[in-house]
Amino acid sequence: MNKKWLALLMAGTLTGTMGVAAMAEEAETEAGAPTAVTTVGPDDGTHFELWSFVDLHNTFYANMVEEWNAQNPDKQIQITFSTYPYADMHNKLMMSLQAGSGAPDICDIEIGQFPNYVGDDCPLYSLTDALAPYEADLVQSRLDVYSKADGTRVGVPTHVGATVMYWNAEIFEQYGLDYKSVKTWDDYTELGRQLKEASNGEVYLTSVDTGGVDWMWIAMAEYGEDWTGGPDGEVNVQLESVKKMLTMQQEWLNEGIAMISTDGHTDTDGCRVPIGEGKIASFPKAMWYMSRFTGYESLKPLKGKVDITTCPVFEEGQKCSVGIGGTGTVVTNECENPELAAEWLAWAKCSPEGEAHIWTDLGFDVCNTALWYDEAFAFDSSNVYNTFFRVEPYKVLQQLADADAIGTVYTTSASPTINDYFCTTTLNEILEDGMDVEEALQEAQDYISFEIG
Repeated sequence: MNKKWLALLMAGTLTGTMGVAAMAEEAETEAGAPTAVTTVGPDDGTHFELWSFVDLHNTFYANMVEEWNAQNPDKQIQITFSTYPYADMHNKLMMSLQAGSGAPDICDIEIGQFPNYVGDDCPLYSLTDALAPYEADLVQSRLDVYSKADGTRVGVPTHVGATVMYWNAEIFEQYGLDYKSVKTWDDYTELGRQLKEASNGEVYLTSVDTGGVDWMWIAMAEYGEDWTGGPDGEVNVQLESVKKMLTMQQEWLNEGIAMISTDGHTDTDGCRVPIGEGKIASFPKAMWYMSRFTGYESLKPLKGKVDITTCPVFEEGQKCSVGIGGTGTVVTNECENPELAAEWLAWAKCSPEGEAHIWTDLGFDVCNTALWYDEAFAFDSSNVYNTFFRVEPYKVLQQLADADAIGTVYTTSASPTINDYFCTTTLNEILEDGMDVEEALQEAQDYISFEIG
C-alpha cells in the first residue's frame, strides 16, 4: 500500500492522536451512506459485500449473481451491492483496509487508484489461480495493469478500452474528402487543412484536450514509451513521443484546423455538443466512448453518420492503439471465503457469459479476444452498437488484434501527480498560452520529480 499517499490522506482529513480503527470509523462517517444498496441471491447462500462507484457496474454484477446461482446449485451466493461516490468509496476502502476491518469482500478500484493498493503490504487476495482458466484469451496488457510487480494478478479487468478514431463520415463526404486514406498524423494534418479550406473554417478536424492526457498516451504507445517508467522505472515526461504530439497539436491550433476541447476534454457535456452539431469532425477516444453516442441526446442524432477506424501513427508500422481507462475488481484480504469470491468474480467478468453482458449491457470492448471473432457474439445485428456506427466495432478490434497493435502505458503511483500537473498546468501552458513545448516539459519534469521524491 502507498504509505505516502495514506499519510497525506490522513493528514488532510484527520487530526489528533486517533488510532487506526478510529480513523477508519471517522473516514466512514465522512464518506457518508452509499447512494444505493441492493442484495441479490438466496439467504442461505454464501454472503459477500461488494462496493462500486458506478451503479451500472453493480447492476451488471447482480445479473451475474443470478446466472451463477442458476448454473451452480451447490455454490449459491448472495451479494449486497453498495454504490458510493468515486472519492468516498476509494477513501473508505483505503482506510478500512488499513484498519483491518470494515472493508468489503469484493470491490471495484479505478485504474488511476490501483497503484495505491499493490505495494509490499498489498491487502488484496491473489486472483492468479481464478483467472488461469481464462488468461490465455485475455488481453495481457489489461491483466498486467492490475497485477503486483511480481506478476501476481490481484484485479480483474472490465474492458480493454482500446483507443480508436471516431469520424463524422457525413462531414467528409459532404466536402468530398477521403478520411479513409489517412494512415499517418501527417496525412491527418493535411486532411485538416483541406477541411478548413472546404468548410471556410466552420468545421474543425478535431479538438485537443487541456483536461485529459489521452492524446499523450496514444503518442507514447506508438513509440513504445511510458512516462511513468513502468513498475520499476523512473518518471520522465520529456519523451520524444510527448514532444511530437504536443508540438503537432500546437501547430494545429496555430493553423486553425483544431480547437481546444470545450471544458477541457472530449468526454464532457460541453464538448459533446459541438461534436453532435458537426463542428468537430473526428477525434481519438477509447472504445467505451461508443456508449456516449447511444446514451447522450447531443450525440444520438449522429446515428449512421459515425465511422470508427484505427488511429493514425507517426511512422508506419507503429502500434496504433492503447488501452485507456478501466476498473479492476478485487477480493480483499478481509473476505472469509476468498476462493469462492475469486472464482465467481473471474467467471463474472471473463467468461463468455459475463463478457456478453459487458458488451451488450455496458457497451465495453471485452478483454476476451476469442470473442472478438465469434460471429454470434461480436456481430449480432440487433446489438445497438453494431447498428449505430458505419462499421461493426469488433471488425476494428480484429484489425488491432491481428496486427498486435495495442500498446501499453502503465498506471503507477506517480500517475496521479503526472496527470494532475499536465491537466492543470502543462497542457494549458502549451495549448492555451503557446509556451515552448520543451520549456513546459522541463518545468513539468522538475515539479513532478520534486513531488514524487
